[in-house]
Amino acid sequence: MFQYLFADLHIHTVLSPCAEVEMIPPLIIRRARELGLSLIAITDHNSSENVAAVIEAAEGSGITVLPGMEVQTREEVHLLALFDTVEQALAWQAEVYAHLPDLKNDEDYFGAQFVVDATGEYVRSNERLLLTSTDLSLEAAVAGVRALGGLVIPAHVDRTAFSLIANLGFIPPDLDLPAVEIFRLSQEAEVRQRFPQLKGYTFIRDSDAHRLSEMIACTMFKVAAPTVAELTMALRGERDRRVEIT
Repeated sequence: MFQYLFADLHIHTVLSPCAEVEMIPPLIIRRARELGLSLIAITDHNSSENVAAVIEAAEGSGITVLPGMEVQTREEVHLLALFDTVEQALAWQAEVYAHLPDLKNDEDYFGAQFVVDATGEYVRSNERLLLTSTDLSLEAAVAGVRALGGLVIPAHVDRTAFSLIANLGFIPPDLDLPAVEIFRLSQEAEVRQRFPQLKGYTFIRDSDAHRLSEMIACTMFKVAAPTVAELTMALRGERDRRVEIT
């Protein structure tokens, strides 16, 4: 039996220095319920340290939270890395941390990076500089996520910064990506017209929310379960699964 799930697969918490202080687990879940979302992903910049707290906050809400990350490659391309388990996400985090420069975050310049609990209470600050590129190549990042059983989707490909199209001008075909993400304010038809190199790719539209008001519910998945394997089949249009931007 299939489920029809509205999803927002690109949401930041207060761990991302560019996010507002309101982006804490209980408020994210409350906003997701208000929007009718059944599936969200937590995708902070180069870290997954708040994922477990949001999953705990979602208990009993009917909302599935996928552990994730927005990783920045050495080409300054943003990729969404999505997993089924916290353990997978933290294993990927360890890999990413090993490839980040050994620099301390400048809170006055970039903003604070808060690790919080399920209630949103402060636990500690992450002092590592997260808002920067790893030294992982695009190909290495995709391969690394897949080796851990994860799903990779290029983020906001129609934006003028930190996107595959802006930085490379094309999508390397050997990456075999099942879909690309467009920005929350973009329209699919207009993006396809602007970027003919995206012909044949499935689109999803996520919020890239850094504040609660930016969260959206406009990508619908027809899947048997809210898992990475099912989402991948839907993005590829396999076995009667599908995805639609409403």
